Amino acid sequence: MSVAAYILIQADVGTAVDVAKETGALDSILSAEVAMGPYDVIARAEAETMDVLGQVVVHAVQSIAGVERTLLCPIVNV
Repeated sequence: MSVAAYILIQADVGTAVDVAKETGALDSILSAEVAMGPYDVIARAEAETMDVLGQVVVHAVQSIAGVERTLLCPIVNV
C-alpha cells in the first residue's frame, strides 16, 4: 500500500511557474500547481513508504532552484 501527501512549497519571487514544472516532472509527483497564498506551489505526491516520500522532498524537491521551504502534509484515511 502506498502513502500520499501534499507538498506545500514556498518559492522565491518569480520562480513559482518553473518550480511547479520541475516538481511536476519528478517521478513520485502526481501533480504540481501554482497557488496563491502563503504557499506558491502545491504538489500531490505518492510513494511506497513515508521514508521514500521524505527522500523525494529532501533530495529532489528541495534541490529545485527557487524552492525556499517545503511542508509535507501526509494524507490519512480515517
